[in-house]
Amino acid sequence: MALRLGGLGTQVYTVALSSVQLSSADGSFHHVMRGAQQLGFIAIDSTVGGRARGGLRLVENVTEDELRAASRSMTLKYGFLGLPQGGAKAGILGDGEAPPEEKRRLLQEFARAAAPLLHEQRYVPDADLGTSATDVRWMMESIGARVGARDWRMTRSGEYTARSALATAIALRERRSATLAGCRVAIEGFGKVGAALGRMLHARGARVVAVSTSRGAIHQPAGLDVARLAQRAAEVGSRFIDDEPGRIERAALLELPVDLLFPCARFHSIHAGNASRVAATAVCAGANDPVSPEAEAVLFERAIPYPPDFVSNSGGVLGGTLEFAGVGFEQICGLVESRIQAKVLDLLARAERLGVPPRALAESEALERHAAVRARVEHPDLGQRLVSLGIACYRRRWIPEKVVAVLAPRYLARRVG
Repeated sequence: MALRLGGLGTQVYTVALSSVQLSSADGSFHHVMRGAQQLGFIAIDSTVGGRARGGLRLVENVTEDELRAASRSMTLKYGFLGLPQGGAKAGILGDGEAPPEEKRRLLQEFARAAAPLLHEQRYVPDADLGTSATDVRWMMESIGARVGARDWRMTRSGEYTARSALATAIALRERRSATLAGCRVAIEGFGKVGAALGRMLHARGARVVAVSTSRGAIHQPAGLDVARLAQRAAEVGSRFIDDEPGRIERAALLELPVDLLFPCARFHSIHAGNASRVAATAVCAGANDPVSPEAEAVLFERAIPYPPDFVSNSGGVLGGTLEFAGVGFEQICGLVESRIQAKVLDLLARAERLGVPPRALAESEALERHAAVRARVEHPDLGQRLVSLGIACYRRRWIPEKVVAVLAPRYLARRVG
């Protein structure tokens, strides 16, 4: 199979157990098949050095449209942060809360089907909905792929994503000369990101009045016991919601009159059909693409601030990069929060001056930065060659982690800006 990857423009394949072949007219998607049965999809939106990276989710109803949009969001996220990665996303059709042996069976079948992409690192997976870094590492090892000692060891992606959503919320409140203390919050999707975010918001004095999972939602105007709910979610997953008081329809959570609405669940949960009923003062995304373009236009017309999702949930990528470099958890959290808060404040101020949606500025700038980073990597000068050599040596454990942990924050600070 001849496969050409480069620049922007989503790449797509059909992957069978023994072969990979282009399957769509525009060459923008990969269908992963087991015989005639579909296993899932891989979307590659952009490449840097012929490679792309992004989360591998395991959910029962993942769709092509969702992954196409998510792969573009990864391109934008890497561009926003100035990191040298192509944007991709993949999904396996299955239950992310299935028993471990069932999850591993699905992961291995998917990996075997997609082996040409995985072995050559044209697609590099990361943890996402329904998967962990441990899952991804095991999956790659199961097909004999190259796995370095420092690869896929991150366990706190949800925490870092939640931290950037928190930073965005702080910026939104600061724009109103307010703090998080006392503000009413609703969180759609009380999973790895949503539960971590709930704990952070509670610690800052916010009142979390509603949360949801795929099984429903609960609403308590006086505030929920976030710590207890987070513990139950960790123990039994989305089922914790089943026997909680204050049940409401899952979709109703999005229309509650709160100060901050955090969509941390799935693709386009806020859409043209319900955007006019969103009653939150501001919307802050923890998920990829939770607001459709049509809904985003409605929110802008209604003067409901919505920083783009690839900004507010970029902490997972930034935190993961710092963690790979050996930076400590507390330092990572401080760096993610301070950097993202400053970037969001600047973005919102410039967008207001120009009278345009924040995405109009952020997306254009992210794509420009991504193109510039790609050009540096693919046409390197001496400095870039030294950086690439240093990273390769670090992966092989030829450079001590302590050295990189000191240098990485300053290097990434220059990248992020």
